[in-house]
Amino acid sequence: MLTRAGDTVKFAVIVFPGSNCDEDAYHAATAVLGQKAEYVWHKDTDLKGADVVVLPGGFAHGDYLRTGAMARFSPIMREVRTFAERGGPVLGICNGFQVLLEAGLLPGAMLRNRGLKFRCEHVHIRVEQTDTPFTLACRGGQVLRMPIAHGEGNYFAEPDVIARLEANRQVIFRYTTAEGELRDDANPNGSVSAIAGICNDTRNVVGLMPHPERACESPLGSADGLLIFESVVQSLKAGALVAGA
Repeated sequence: MLTRAGDTVKFAVIVFPGSNCDEDAYHAATAVLGQKAEYVWHKDTDLKGADVVVLPGGFAHGDYLRTGAMARFSPIMREVRTFAERGGPVLGICNGFQVLLEAGLLPGAMLRNRGLKFRCEHVHIRVEQTDTPFTLACRGGQVLRMPIAHGEGNYFAEPDVIARLEANRQVIFRYTTAEGELRDDANPNGSVSAIAGICNDTRNVVGLMPHPERACESPLGSADGLLIFESVVQSLKAGALVAGA
């Protein structure tokens, strides 16, 4: 585990049958950021000393029943829950976000996209809050360009849950235009309140539908996603510095 501010951060990339963005997340953490990463199979019961956990995109267990419904029962999810309860940073991307919802680590659910079509394109999301481990390197109101690739990314929660998320500042990202404007045609899946990502009430677990790991190098069309990974590295190193002071 991270013990000094100069230590390398270790990412655990959880792999389910059907994950297809695990290598992208691993590449972002190691080749781009220069940190450590290790794949953790869904049947494992050890996070292998990870400082941060990433649940990547894909189609865990073929998305049978519902997206993320089967993955929530994987043995590793008990360790992820314990890690999160201890304050460890957890990031769920696309299918990983869906798994976190099914596991009860984040509130709400995912519905089929408005229009019932799979959407694969670049979108813009506005950073609503910067006091999470995954957004502290961002500016409030900053607009990031990232790709989406999902058929069930229509975030839904009951009105009282949405009200609570808004009151607690748990809405972390919203779909907007490139200029940061909320507009219906900028919401690719029909998510309530244009929600693209949220956090838990202790702010250490974050889920989002866009793919930051696919936007970490400019040849990919955007490097904005790198801010998400840089944020957690900065957060962990700052925490280690405080702890060691």
